[in-house]
Parts: sequence; structure tokens; C-alpha cells
Amino acid sequence: MEEPAEISTVYPPAQPENIQNESEPPVSQYQPSQRQILLGRVQTVALCWAVFLAGWNDGTLGPLLPRIQQVYHLGYLIVSLLFVFQCLGSITGAVLTMTLTPKLGFGKLLILGPVPQVIGYSLQAAALPFPVFALSAFLNGIGVSILDAQANGYVASFKRNPEAKMGYVQAAYGAGVFAAPLVSTQFAQLNHWSFQYLVSLALTLSNILILYLVFRGKTQDECLAQLGQAETDKGPSAHSHMRQALTMKSLHLMALFLFVHVGIGVSIAGWTVSFMMTVRGGGPSSGYIAAGFAGGVTLGRIVLIWVNKKIGENRGVYVYSFVAIGLQLVVWLVPSLIGGAIAVAFIGLMSGPIYPLALNRAAKVFPPWLLTAAMSWMAAMATVGGAVVPFVAGAISSKAGIKYMQPVILAMMVIMLFLWIVVPKQTYVARPRDATKTA
Repeated sequence: MEEPAEISTVYPPAQPENIQNESEPPVSQYQPSQRQILLGRVQTVALCWAVFLAGWNDGTLGPLLPRIQQVYHLGYLIVSLLFVFQCLGSITGAVLTMTLTPKLGFGKLLILGPVPQVIGYSLQAAALPFPVFALSAFLNGIGVSILDAQANGYVASFKRNPEAKMGYVQAAYGAGVFAAPLVSTQFAQLNHWSFQYLVSLALTLSNILILYLVFRGKTQDECLAQLGQAETDKGPSAHSHMRQALTMKSLHLMALFLFVHVGIGVSIAGWTVSFMMTVRGGGPSSGYIAAGFAGGVTLGRIVLIWVNKKIGENRGVYVYSFVAIGLQLVVWLVPSLIGGAIAVAFIGLMSGPIYPLALNRAAKVFPPWLLTAAMSWMAAMATVGGAVVPFVAGAISSKAGIKYMQPVILAMMVIMLFLWIVVPKQTYVARPRDATKTA
């Protein structure tokens, strides 16, 4: 079992009764009806589909990079700008989430969030000049950021098995990252390679429809009330979520950890195909190695849930990180295409649980009224890492050769391990206003 969490004195400071140790029993018993349990599962599945498409977006690019370089006559450095533009879109989406969630509410943002993706995928499918293609990546980043923050913030607010459901939602992201390369690898070999984005467009339109039918544009409190959950304390400044969240040191530490972690994952998914083709002599089918990594991520987020419960969040991250570092040494130092491909898949397996474990920790650290804002900022910074680290790897590859990408990834893994040491171990437990019971 994991060691007890420390005591936090987070918001509101004048209400110490709202702070308690994780090991203490909950303040009120949450006993949903069978209908409410079923509705919660339907909501979880809908959010899994939304997060699946976020993974689909992130997993599409890797196998297409060599073709994009060929079509637009680009080097590693310039094509890496696609990661940067998506990163800028994610930051924009995070700011929009923080400012618009208190005004429009959870449900409306779920429906409006994918609209930039509809525009972005339509432009990319037309294979317009590279500046327009890069602008489309910016629009896609906005949509993915909004949806990701809303989904994670909502699932983290569940009172019934939130840790397991967060694992399932993040596994859906991994499934998207796994499925996308299987499709984009095929399109990369066709004349109309950009039609891959027509598939993405169709999936996004289905996502908008499903989210509307399930949540009907309702606020988060209204949706949770349908599950029988009582409304929690909004805090002393419910309309200044962004300002409150950004003043918390714990938020920036968590965000920095995810910055590095996601940067590592996107670097592996985005550049491993080029590395295997150039350094290890792989052919066009090397695109499936990216799918192997994503498949490992997905599998790890499901099959290792029981391990996470046994050893806890803190030890889990340490164990998975150490094993991943060892496997990364294999990819770098062992000159084998097959051996490297297998090691990459197992790196995905070890990396998979780390992101949901970090989000579960965040759900315990932050007050409930700041959870969506905090998740949004963490997701944005994670996406910044997902742009900066691959961009740095691309810049190094452009100057020194792509074989030097592997030590960059290894160094970032070591940095991530040290960052987890300083991630906060506090917990905040909110006391519901009323013991609302819905039949």
C-alpha cells in the first residue's frame, strides 16, 4: 500500500474541516442507483470516444512525416514546426478553457471544442501549401486541448471508481494513438495521402453528435447531479479560476512533469519511424513501429491498473520510469531493427500508466472548483512538451543526424524521473454542501 498523503491547506483557507487525510473515511456516502451507474458508464464511454480522437490526432502525424517532407520539400527542422503550431493551439485552447468554462459551462464547450478541428481537418485534407497546413495543426491543437481538459476534469470529479475510469479514458487516448498510424501508414503510400484527414474529419463530426446526445450542453454540476453527486463547494472566488489556478505552485510542478513526459511520448511516436528507416534500414512498414508504441501505451493503461492499486501512484511512476530508461538504452545501443521495435513497444507499455497516475494525483491535490482549470493548464503544458521536445530532437537531427535523437529522449526520461520527486503529495477533500440523493 502507498504511504498516507500529507495534509494540505489549500482553498478555502478558513475552512480547515475540508481537509482530511486520504486514509480517513469519506464525509458522506455516495450510493448511486443502478440507473445512475448506467448513466455514468454511458458518459464515460462518450468521453472515451472524445479522448480517443485526441489520441487519433496525435498519432496521425508520425507515419505521414516522411511523405510531408517529400511533398513539400522540407528538412527535419521545418517539418518540426507542425509540432510547434499544434503546441500553440493547445496553449490557446487551455486559455479558452479557463476563461470560457465558467461562462459557457462544460456541456457547451464539449460541443464547441471540436469545431476548430472540423476546419483544420478540412484544410489539411485539401493538401494546401505548407503554411496553411501548419495553421490547420494550430486549429486542431485548440480543439484537442479543450476536449481533453473537459473530459479529464469531468472524470476526475467522479466519486465512483475515478481512478479506474481515468485509466480507461487515458487508455482510449492510447487506442487512438495506436489506431491512427495503422491508417496513416497506408495513406502515406498513396497519391492522395492527405485524404487521411477526411477520416479524421468524419470521426470528429461523429464525436460532436455523440457528445451532444449524451450531455445535451449541460453544465458539469448538472451532469454530475444526474449521477446523484452532491454539488461541492465552489470556493471563495468561483469566477476567477484561471487566476487562482496559476498562483498554485503545485500546479506548475505537475505541469512541468507532464511537459517532459508527453514530450518523450510524442518524440518516440513522431520520430521513431524516421529513425528506424534511416538508421536501422527499415522500409515504409516502419510506420507500424509507431503503432506498436501506441499499442503498448494503451495496453499498459488497462492491464497495469491492478499493479497501480498494489504499489500506489508514487512507486508506480518510479518503477515504470526505471524500466523505460533501460528499454530506451536498448533502442539506442542495440543495432537491431526488430529488437528496437520490440523495445519501443515495451517502452509504450511502461509509459502508458504514468499519465493517468499523474492525473489521479492532481485530482487529489487541487480543490474541485479548480480541477477543470488545472487539468486544462496541465494538458496545455503537456502539449507544449509534446512540441518542444520533438522540435529539439528534430533540430538536433537536422544538424547532427537523426541517430542523436535517442540520447535526447534518454536524457528527458532521466529528467522526468527526478521531477516526480518534487511533485506534490498533498490531498484536498471537499465537503459536499448537501447529501443529495436521487432516486
